[in-house]
Amino acid sequence: MTRPITTRLMNMTYEETIAPFRFFPSRLCVEDVNERNEYHQRDDRLWKAALEDLFEDFLRFFFPAACESFDFGRGFSYLDKEFDQLLSPEESDTGVRHVDKLVKVYLKDNTEKCFLTHIEVQGQRGREEFTKRMHRYWYRVKDKYRIPVTSLAILTDNNKSFRPGIYTEECLGTSLIYKFNSYKILDQDEEMLRANSNPFALIILTTLLYIKNKNQGGYELLNMKRDLLKEMLGRNLDKIRQRAVFNFLNHFVHFRDEEIKSIFEQDIKELTKRNIAMGTEEYLLDKAMSQGIEKGIEKGVEKGLRQGKERFVRNLILQLDLNDRQAAGVAEVSVEFVKHVRQSLFKSKKATSIKE
Repeated sequence: MTRPITTRLMNMTYEETIAPFRFFPSRLCVEDVNERNEYHQRDDRLWKAALEDLFEDFLRFFFPAACESFDFGRGFSYLDKEFDQLLSPEESDTGVRHVDKLVKVYLKDNTEKCFLTHIEVQGQRGREEFTKRMHRYWYRVKDKYRIPVTSLAILTDNNKSFRPGIYTEECLGTSLIYKFNSYKILDQDEEMLRANSNPFALIILTTLLYIKNKNQGGYELLNMKRDLLKEMLGRNLDKIRQRAVFNFLNHFVHFRDEEIKSIFEQDIKELTKRNIAMGTEEYLLDKAMSQGIEKGIEKGVEKGLRQGKERFVRNLILQLDLNDRQAAGVAEVSVEFVKHVRQSLFKSKKATSIKE
């Protein structure tokens, strides 16, 4: 059973947001100054991957009547680079970690209009500038595309009093009031999330329970993670969705104690009756970071970028058997790039077979 949208989005109803608009920008900003930087970087990647792998479920979660407006059969186009071009380097480098997901979604009205999704998951830092930044992102997108825009902020902090939703300006009789939609994970009801069959509800549930319990001891987190795993396995999810939810759960709720990590891996084997390669994907992600692949991207070293990305994508295909869309999301490259790497692998295997 899906929870009514009016109880989940502050200041927002389906009629107010879906019906009048054709573009929907949102921004994902994940931040937590109390966690180590290595986990910050990992969490950023996890949100990106979850949004891409479960984007249709994401839309259905926030808009239960989405199937009436969205043409899911036409798929989605991810426009992160287009959004980056709207902001100057100074605006992007605010000291707050951002994970941007702009997604073009086709509608059922047979037009070429689309929704641009700009999600912001806001944590501890940058609260003073938060509403101002939300307004700035909104008007940049509106100015470029010249169409109505609606924004959604997903809040991951644990401050009950932090509830941004409006930005105002006033100067000599001229005033501006900008209201945006916000979704605070801390407000959500655990039992209603468990009752919600949408796979994205498990992403929210995992985040909610981790916010509430992250300062608990390792064994308390172990019990929480076991419970979430059982919740996931109890649902009839297809392979792609199960992998997406599992990857988020497994890496978002992390253990520093190797003994506890081993216990959970054993739980996996017992609960699934098969051996899941728990550490492989996490290892590849961390290995890519340590080898400077992502740092190379940031510095614009094109040769190192392509070679590093090709090696990374090959590992994702060969060792994890990810499909093109999943590999593109994890490696932060285009689907076309992944297809090129896959074709190269196929040609290499074919040449080897001929020689043999």
